[in-house]
Amino acid sequence: MSDKQQVLYERVGGEQVISELIHKFYDRITADPQLKPFFENTSMSKLRRMQREFFSAALDGPITYTGRPLSYIHHGRGITKRHFALYVGHLLDTLQDRGIDDQDVQDIIARINTYADEITGEMGSAG
Repeated sequence: MSDKQQVLYERVGGEQVISELIHKFYDRITADPQLKPFFENTSMSKLRRMQREFFSAALDGPITYTGRPLSYIHHGRGITKRHFALYVGHLLDTLQDRGIDDQDVQDIIARINTYADEITGEMGSAG
């Protein structure tokens, strides 16, 4: 199968790379003073497991996301578009540091951005 025929999950390296990316990504997130408070009372092992599922599913991998809906998980937490942008910025840096292909990085960011309204609670807002 050529690179063009592989799903995004396979192109970035599959389960092993996704797991590595999630670990490094959340190291960045929890070091960010603006994002760290959102994770202070969170089981990081559970979060990393759920994020591995989420990212795998979002990138067309074989793993199904078994967590609650994103809007439910994030509701009432005070997550703003600015927080989401910081989150995506750390993801971008993590992907680039890993040497993920630029087009694949753009595809990943685009897919994650589709969840912004669910996470910030701004569903259905005009813009």
